[in-house]
Amino acid sequence: MIEKTGFVALVGLPNAGKSTLVNAIIGEKVGIVSRKPQTTRSRVIGIYNTKDAQIAFVDSPGRVQAEQGLNHFLEKELISVVKDADGILCILNLDVPKKEILMDLAEWSSQQGKPWAIVINKTDLDNGNRETKLRTDLLKYNVPVIAVRAIKMTQTMKEAILELATAFCQKSEAPLFEENIYTTQQMRDLAAEIVREECFEYLHQEIPYGLAVKVVKYDESSPTLTKIYVEILLAKENHLMMVLGNGGQMIKRIGTSSRIQLEKIIGHKVFLDTRVKVKENWTRNPQIMKELGYVIPEQI
Repeated sequence: MIEKTGFVALVGLPNAGKSTLVNAIIGEKVGIVSRKPQTTRSRVIGIYNTKDAQIAFVDSPGRVQAEQGLNHFLEKELISVVKDADGILCILNLDVPKKEILMDLAEWSSQQGKPWAIVINKTDLDNGNRETKLRTDLLKYNVPVIAVRAIKMTQTMKEAILELATAFCQKSEAPLFEENIYTTQQMRDLAAEIVREECFEYLHQEIPYGLAVKVVKYDESSPTLTKIYVEILLAKENHLMMVLGNGGQMIKRIGTSSRIQLEKIIGHKVFLDTRVKVKENWTRNPQIMKELGYVIPEQI
């Protein structure tokens, strides 16, 4: 019986492994994952039920600081996620070149006025005794610290995270969400994210940042075939041919890979239509960003 509930915000640097961590805890694909930074742009909620608690893990954008454009949205989205949370898991990834960067994030987390704990991630990338030195510096915060490998999560690691998260939960008379769902994302939104994930996988470093995906039509009228029509928006004209590829081979590869992933999630055949459009400098255009959902509700 659910007696406690809570929203737990995962905060970290870009590419800290937050989405991988949420997916590993939930056991389902909740958020998209990429080796490239700033994959997560909007909050994604993964729901986990224990015998007495329902925990909503909220994956947030990596911490950046900016005064305009897409990065400004990412910063505001992170702040909004933390504001709404019952507690914070500060994810510190050991592959960051300077320990001071991680300590700065820990200090920021300590100033948010929320209960918090620290999860050291990517322990497999620890060259030397970086974890030991980091733990020593973190002692001053007097908060729980655990270490994990999100990409190869063990049951022991998972249980340790769940114990931290459960401590943030509050007494509740009813669950926050239906107990048979694992995410609040609609399939329409997840479809757009899957296509964007495949774009991140196949395209060069500079292109994905200026790329967005919008579902223009999602047709579930057939019980055995879902038809999805998406637009891939680019911020620069000179990226168009890179995304299309020679003879359209790149966009075909992205589409095929996306369709295969979507069929696994949906459970039946998918028809996926991908079109590519250029919206010059859309990352600095408030109207286009609003249409794509990159806006905090208070800002509308």
